[in-house]
Amino acid sequence: MAKLVECVPNFSEGRNKEVVEKIVDEVRKVKEVTLLDYSSDEDHNRSVVTMIGEPAKVKEAVINAAKVAVSLIDMSVHQGAHPRFGAVDVVPFTPVSDITMEECVELANEVGKAIGEMGVPVYLYEDAAKKPERKNLADVRKGQYEGFFDKIKEEGWAPDYGPNEMNAKSGCSAVGARVSLIAFNVNLDTADVDIATAIAKKVRFIGGGLRFVKAIGLKLEERNQTQVSMNLVNYEKSSVYQAFEMIKMEARRYGVNVVGTEVIGTVPMKALLDCAEYYLQIENFDISQILEKRLLG
Repeated sequence: MAKLVECVPNFSEGRNKEVVEKIVDEVRKVKEVTLLDYSSDEDHNRSVVTMIGEPAKVKEAVINAAKVAVSLIDMSVHQGAHPRFGAVDVVPFTPVSDITMEECVELANEVGKAIGEMGVPVYLYEDAAKKPERKNLADVRKGQYEGFFDKIKEEGWAPDYGPNEMNAKSGCSAVGARVSLIAFNVNLDTADVDIATAIAKKVRFIGGGLRFVKAIGLKLEERNQTQVSMNLVNYEKSSVYQAFEMIKMEARRYGVNVVGTEVIGTVPMKALLDCAEYYLQIENFDISQILEKRLLG
């Protein structure tokens, strides 16, 4: 079996399509790397790129894409609903086949070092974290771009790679290794972001909600709506349908309705099959009953 790693870098640009395409082109240029998906959101002002391939080639593609992002994105004028602290905001590596988490951690260190050499402070997170307080991305990114000019000077917050001072143009980067997650967002028919935030607090683990769910409330200015934006870090233990149903339940107390959902990047087939099995109440369903699954083996 081929050694494969997935990487899902998030870049702080979702409005300038020309810049996004130049970043993504660096992935396309590496023929041994498969570009699985990329999407941009104007409200978030963010783009998410999903790629898979042999570790050394994915490393090459990510570093080249980061160089373009650092050269073209100016964080000093960046505005968007999604939390962020840098042009190359987050770079997570996930093992896919014949590769260990330890190897992904090594890869994260190599890419983190390379981004640091571009003059960008880099923090390692999740399984690559060198300090327990840096394991959770939300803790690392707390304060965001604007707050990091002071945070980076605080005791215990010197970066793992790169300069010990904030890069005003490019900000900071978080590079890590983690298990596969699902980025799942639920849109609400209210412009009151306080309602979305209150619902997010109920759904996420640190608020007493689902164990493997992280969630925040965001304003979607272009739609005059709000969103509960989530990361499901273990969809087999905290499922998509559980998170969705919990949001609908909490929304009812505010007289708010769900008007749509979205998945950012790729999603494991089993996660959607779990939803189908739940909502259709299919008894004794087996994945081998999926025609395409049977044909593809």
